[in-house]
Amino acid sequence: MLQCVLKFPMGFFEATPSGRILNRFNKDIDTIDIFIPENIDLWMRTFWYTVAVLLICCALTPMFLLMIVPLTLFYWWVQRFYVATSRQLKRLESVSRSPIYSHFSETITGSSVIRAYGRQTSFIGISDKKVDENQKCYYPSIVANRWLGVRIEFIGTCIVLFAALFAVIGRKNLNPGLVGFSLSYALQVTMSLNWMVRMTSDLETNIVAVERVKEYSETKTEAPWIIPEKRPPKDWPIEGQVDFVNYSVRYRDGLDLVLKNLNLSVKGGEKVGIVGRTGAGKSSMTLCLFRILEAAAGEIAIDKEKIADIGLQDLRSKLTIIPQDPVLFSGTLRMNLDPFDNYTDEDIWKALEFSHLKRFVTSQSAGLNHECTEGGENLSVGQRQLVCLARALLRKTKILVLDEATAAVDLETDDLIQSTIRTQFEDCTVLTIAHRLNTIMDYTRVLVLDKGEIAEFDTPTNLINKKGIFYGMVKDAGLA
Repeated sequence: MLQCVLKFPMGFFEATPSGRILNRFNKDIDTIDIFIPENIDLWMRTFWYTVAVLLICCALTPMFLLMIVPLTLFYWWVQRFYVATSRQLKRLESVSRSPIYSHFSETITGSSVIRAYGRQTSFIGISDKKVDENQKCYYPSIVANRWLGVRIEFIGTCIVLFAALFAVIGRKNLNPGLVGFSLSYALQVTMSLNWMVRMTSDLETNIVAVERVKEYSETKTEAPWIIPEKRPPKDWPIEGQVDFVNYSVRYRDGLDLVLKNLNLSVKGGEKVGIVGRTGAGKSSMTLCLFRILEAAAGEIAIDKEKIADIGLQDLRSKLTIIPQDPVLFSGTLRMNLDPFDNYTDEDIWKALEFSHLKRFVTSQSAGLNHECTEGGENLSVGQRQLVCLARALLRKTKILVLDEATAAVDLETDDLIQSTIRTQFEDCTVLTIAHRLNTIMDYTRVLVLDKGEIAEFDTPTNLINKKGIFYGMVKDAGLA
C-alpha cells in the first residue's frame, strides 16, 4: 500500500485529508495485522466449543434436539440484527476518527502561528468537539453490546434450563455423573455464544479495514517511473528546447481547463519569464513539465522528445525546480543537498560557494553534517531557498524552473539568487514564474498568461512598446 500511495498523483493528496491517509496506515493496518487473526482464532474456538456442548446435551437427552431449532433461529436473528447494526456503527466511528488525526496534524504543523495569535484555546476546543463527535458514534456501539449481552444470556439460560429439565424428566435412564457433566458444560455455553456473536461482528466490521486498504492498493497511480523500451539518451536533453503543441490541461476530471490550447516554443538556452494575474495558470505550466498534471489534449516535447512517452523518473531527473516554498528534510545539510550520495564533498562546497552559503556552513561546528530540523525550521527562509539553489547547482540540468522562488525572500537574497542564475545557468533554459518583474526585465522573452491562454509572448522591450497587459503590470510595479 505504501508503494502505491507514494506513486499517487498529486491531485489525490489535494483532495484527500492527511488524517484519512494516516488512519489507513495506523488503525486499518493494525486491524489487519492483529485483530482479524485474533478474531478468527477466537471464533473457531467458541464455535467448536458450542457445537461440542450441544452434541453432549443431545446425546444424553435426545429430546433436547426439539429445542435446538427454535433457539438456533432466535440466536441467528439476534446475530444478524446485531452484526448489521454494529457494522454501521463501526463505520461511523471510523469515519469520525479521521478528522481528529487531520486536525491534530494541522495543529502540530501550524503550532507557531497558533501561539503567535493566541488561539490555543480555540484549537483545543475544536479538537474536543471532534473527539466528542467521535464518542457520539462510539457510545451506541457500547449500548448495542449490552443489548446483545441480555439476549445471549437469555439463550444460554434456556439451554441450561432445558438441559436440566430433560435430565430430570429422563432421570431413571441417565447416569448422574453424565448429567452433571452435561450441565457443567451447559452453564458455560452462554459465554461462548456471546463471544461467537461478538467475534462474528468484529470480523465483519474489521474486514472493512481490508476493503479500505485494498481501495488504496488499487487506486490509479502515476505513469510508470521507467519505460525500458522508451528511455531517452543519457545526455538528454542536449539543447533544452521546450515545445508546447496545442496543449491543454485540467487538475481533475470534470473540472474546467486551467491551460487552454497553448502553442509556444522555447529555444535551448533561452531565459523566459512567465507572468500573469493570480489564477492565470503560471504554476500549472511547471506542474505540466514535470507531469504532475497529465495533458487533457496536446503534448509537450523537450528536444523533440515527447515527455508523455518516457518514464517519470527519466523525465524528472533531467529537470530542476526551485519552488516558492523550499523543501528540506530532517537530517544533515549534506543529505538535503545530495540525498543519493552522487557528488563529492568538493562538488558540494563549490555549489555552496556559488549559492553564497559557504560562509554560513563553515561557521557551523558540524559543517556539512549540520543537522536540519523538520522542514528546515532552524534555517531562515532565505537560507532554505539558498539550499534549494545549491541543490540545483549540483544537479546542473539543462532546464531550470523557478516557481516564484524569490517571492518570500528579502531583496538581498533575491539579488544573490538572480546573479547566480545568470552566471551559473548561462547555457541552460530557464523558465521563471516571476513575482518581482524587475528580475525578468533582462530575460530573452516574457510569456504573459491570461485565464489559461497565451496573451502575449515577446521580448520585454517589445511588450512594453505594445502597451498591452505586460506594460500595465510593469507600470503598476513602478518600472515604466
